[in-house]
This record gives sequence, structure tokens and C-alpha cells, in this order.
Amino acid sequence: MLPAKNRLRASKDFALTTKTGVRATSLSLVVYLKINSKKIGAPQIGLIVNKSVGGSVVRHRVSRQLRHLISTHIPKLPADSQLVIRVLRKQPNFEAELAELIQKVVSKLEVNA
Repeated sequence: MLPAKNRLRASKDFALTTKTGVRATSLSLVVYLKINSKKIGAPQIGLIVNKSVGGSVVRHRVSRQLRHLISTHIPKLPADSQLVIRVLRKQPNFEAELAELIQKVVSKLEVNA
């Protein structure tokens, strides 16, 4: 589970991050990263798991798995950043794919800065 300070909750923040943030994609995930203009301190992370992934039980299982995996990557994220992970399809393990995509968006963000 993510700490409360690291949860992205507002729908306007999700929309802004997915529309204006840098993006990296793979077969089953899309990762968006944006630096927030407000000084929020810690990185915030949100998940979007579509119904195409499966039923409610499957989507919640995927969400729990991703929250567990992303918790190890929080120190790698820039302060005041917002990260949104969109799941396109179910995989048995997202670990390698998620690590690669996070590295890509962080490096893209550094190049754009």
C-alpha cells in the first residue's frame, strides 16, 4: 500500500498528468510523468486499470500488485512529480516492464527540463 502522501487522488490531476506529462508505453502499460507546479514535496502516484483487464477482482489484484511494485521505485522519482500508470492488459508479472518504463519517463523528463 502506498503512503497517503504518495497517492494521487484528484481526477483533474490524473487528467493533467495524462495529457501534458511525458509518456512511455509498452504492450501492457503506459506510464505518464509530470512535475507538478505546486510544491507537494513527495511524488504522487495514481493507477488507471481499465475494465478490459478483467472483472473487479482481477482489476483490484492488478492494482495491489502494481502498488507493491511501485513502492520500491518511489525514491527514484523526482520530488513534486505525479506519476500515472495505465494498465492496458493483464500480465502475470509487471516488475521488469514497470522498472523499464519508469526509467524511460524519468530520463525523458530530465532531457525536457
